Amino acid sequence: MTSRPLILTLLLAGSAAGAQQVAFRDDRSSPAAVVESLYNAVNRHEYLRAYSYFARDRIGDYAAFKAGYADTDHVDLRLGTPVTEGAAGTTYTMLPVVIRATDTEGTEAVFTGCYQLSQVSPSIQDQPPYVPIRIIEGTLAATDTAFADATGRCATD
Repeated sequence: MTSRPLILTLLLAGSAAGAQQVAFRDDRSSPAAVVESLYNAVNRHEYLRAYSYFARDRIGDYAAFKAGYADTDHVDLRLGTPVTEGAAGTTYTMLPVVIRATDTEGTEAVFTGCYQLSQVSPSIQDQPPYVPIRIIEGTLAATDTAFADATGRCATD
């Protein structure tokens, strides 16, 4: 299978009613699907669902997380090629990202960075709760590069 950057654009009309027009996506079957689902939740203003994609021991307070999106109207997302490696029953993936965040005033900002995700092998999970693929770290930095030209980078790049 050839790896190619995945481009996903998520658009939102800008109101709570518009948020409901974005098709619901909650897919935890791959690292890319988890990050796509994260921004789907942000675009639908479903911040608790967005928060749920992160490992509990790796993310701060929910109220602060939610407040960080207070002025966000919508986010466009581009994913780079993931790099995956395994260790002791857990798979780790570094996923480069580029996002364009548009605030409620229509101002756009572009960020580049990386999400690190982990998945404990389902075959070794035998006690509740089941732990799906989850984000264990995310770094984003503002860039002056245009969204279409920007490239996400991970430490392994």
